Amino acid sequence: MTISRREIIKMGLAAGTVLSIPSVLRAQTTPTAARTVRMVMGDLSVFDPVVTTATITANHGLAVYDTLFALDSKLTPQPQMVGKWGVSDDKRTYTFELRDGLGWHDGTPVTAADCVASIRRWGQVGGQLIMERARDISKKDDKTFTISLKEPLGMLTDILAKVSTPCLYIMREKDASRPATEQVTANIGSGPFRFNESLAKPGASFTYDRNEKYVPRSESSDGLAGGKVVNVDRVIWDNIFDQQTAFAALQSGEVDFVSGPPADLYSAIESDPNLALQVLNNSGSVFFMRMNCLQKPFDNVKARQAMLHLIDQEAFMRTSFLPEYISTVTSIFGNHTPYSNDENTGWFKKGGDPEKAKQLFKEAGYAGEKVVILQSTDWAEASNASQLLAATLRKIGVNAELAPSDWGGLVARRANNGPVENGGWSIFITSESDYERSDPVGNPTLNATGEKGWYGWPKSDEYEALRAKWPGIETLEERKALARKMQQEYWNFVGTVLLGEAVSPIARRKTLTGLIGMPSLMPMWNMQKA
Repeated sequence: MTISRREIIKMGLAAGTVLSIPSVLRAQTTPTAARTVRMVMGDLSVFDPVVTTATITANHGLAVYDTLFALDSKLTPQPQMVGKWGVSDDKRTYTFELRDGLGWHDGTPVTAADCVASIRRWGQVGGQLIMERARDISKKDDKTFTISLKEPLGMLTDILAKVSTPCLYIMREKDASRPATEQVTANIGSGPFRFNESLAKPGASFTYDRNEKYVPRSESSDGLAGGKVVNVDRVIWDNIFDQQTAFAALQSGEVDFVSGPPADLYSAIESDPNLALQVLNNSGSVFFMRMNCLQKPFDNVKARQAMLHLIDQEAFMRTSFLPEYISTVTSIFGNHTPYSNDENTGWFKKGGDPEKAKQLFKEAGYAGEKVVILQSTDWAEASNASQLLAATLRKIGVNAELAPSDWGGLVARRANNGPVENGGWSIFITSESDYERSDPVGNPTLNATGEKGWYGWPKSDEYEALRAKWPGIETLEERKALARKMQQEYWNFVGTVLLGEAVSPIARRKTLTGLIGMPSLMPMWNMQKA
């Protein structure tokens, strides 16, 4: 299940019990400061990228492990560990041959058996669609394995390459043989960086050294695809929890990179001649509201349509973000995915249309029922938007009431699909990456299965019939055409109301260049330090 990074943080999925910090690399010659990059990335507490959806763990995995396929800058899957691959005429058997030069950090070669075990383990939590359709996943020889399917799955390589967590990282067979619920504690991968166990300081810092034996692909770097060329000798992740302290360290040159500085520091960063703000994830995050479609007033589609017309997306985004970092969004597939489109978006109006919303609430038979908005007080962006929403609803005569709590309380309450009188709710606000909206099969926020579905429980048999066709579509153009049909139907029943999109820059010293911008993940290859 795909969950937004913000939800991960609030739900505490990044937390976990680390059994041990594995022995991977003993101390060697210390690299010079000029060949060392220090980054403030966040608190890494779980090292196994299968047992958690935490982005920080996925970034750890991106450094230590390698992938069979990788997305290029256009979000198209390209071979990475795979050298050759093909599919049978009936589209049911895929054969993959590993490229030369792949080896584990412990000196042993990567084999097809490692890949099979890794797919099977990850398939329990991140590749369920593959496992549901798989007849067999097995090795043919040390370098070749096959995935045999019960029915065609045109998006198989897209799933293998996806960057929504948990991602498919290839582990040693003996590690991947563990259950998906049991943490792998040996950080031995085949990726471009080695995890330096001797320098690991949980809660303070973790160190990654260049894997001198890593053989990059010959192609130029393109997104996460192509050659993973490491231009520095060492990368250190420093845990600095206080934002002002992290900023001071960046100014002084103690660190080179800070992930997600707060907006109130942007002007100070921009005014420093040695620092720069840079947006790496240009697709950003989509903010949206979910309505309880099982209870009044939003069990009536007219009331849900009213919310489409009510929202002034720019106003909502400006409650927390600077104007240069926000944009409007009208496609259920986001702004930057291959499937973004403008089908059935005539409802959108700059500034919103409160009078139209008021009229639709009247047509829905709204009779003053209480509309309870769950407000996450420990997530500023959602809290600010919730307050604006309550005020906006009240202006058109809706009896809106805020229900403040921390995110944990919101998560507990949103599971109640009953009426507000029985502890239920009417609306809550959340977010997810724009990229995640490219996957209507794996992303639960894009289903419409009623009470079997995600919080809000919208239902549309017509939409679901279209969504069911998605996995079997073979070409990108065919999926684009299907996406338009799905969106046409989606905005008829209104399963979600979009509030806008925002990007968040990173801060870096200007001496650090070559950073790769991609959705969700932060690769450490390609970057250079002057």
